[in-house]
Amino acid sequence: MRKSPFKIEICVEGTDGLIAAQNAGADRVELCASLIEGGLTPSLGVVREALQVATIPFHVIIRPRGGDFLYSEVEFNSMLADIAALREMGNVAGVVIGCLTSDGRIDEERTAALVAAARPMAVTCHRAFDMTAEYRAALEALIACGVDRVLTSGQRDTAIEGSEILKDCMAIADGRIVIMACGGLDADTIAQVRRETGVDEMHFAALKTLKSGMTFRNPHVGMGGTAIEREYEVTVTDTEAVRATIAAARGAL
Repeated sequence: MRKSPFKIEICVEGTDGLIAAQNAGADRVELCASLIEGGLTPSLGVVREALQVATIPFHVIIRPRGGDFLYSEVEFNSMLADIAALREMGNVAGVVIGCLTSDGRIDEERTAALVAAARPMAVTCHRAFDMTAEYRAALEALIACGVDRVLTSGQRDTAIEGSEILKDCMAIADGRIVIMACGGLDADTIAQVRRETGVDEMHFAALKTLKSGMTFRNPHVGMGGTAIEREYEVTVTDTEAVRATIAAARGAL
């Protein structure tokens, strides 16, 4: 099958992150809330604002909570409802999903239902794939469900550690599904991973922590059980780090 053009996707939190990523040369964005939990579904207000400011396509993660990818019926219904709301907006390019069974397989029934609900939007399976018991079977299951791409670090903490599995996934996919590598990618590692694996696309977050602009600080309250210091920090996408990592990736071949 014909190979699609190489693309780089940046994982961001909110519209400010989207603007930073597109200014730095990203091809696409994964739009999330709460990256501290690995990314949760952003509010519809955030998505509507993103549609106003975006100059590149963005995909919205559909993940109702942190933790595992074994969802209750109520949680699954909320995923369908979020997808329906995004589809009705008309200009959202894609969604990012992932549902597993308790024994570590792709939940094919639910995945197929989410794909059907999302069309004509593109559908990516996120790193739930990396939590499956057998990646070859998981990849075939995603293909059978009509998923367009899979985000994976090769079932390891980093793409460098998972490079052999990433290469194997490329061979198994054979153009039937896009393999998008992630995991510890930055300006120092991304070129090596691209050369060693030949993946179709690459995905990373480039974050930095800024001090809050708050001048009044209550020393007695930590919201949500977090350390008090966290209340006065803001995590943002680092435009220069995104730009440098994209340059390293594009110069790899």
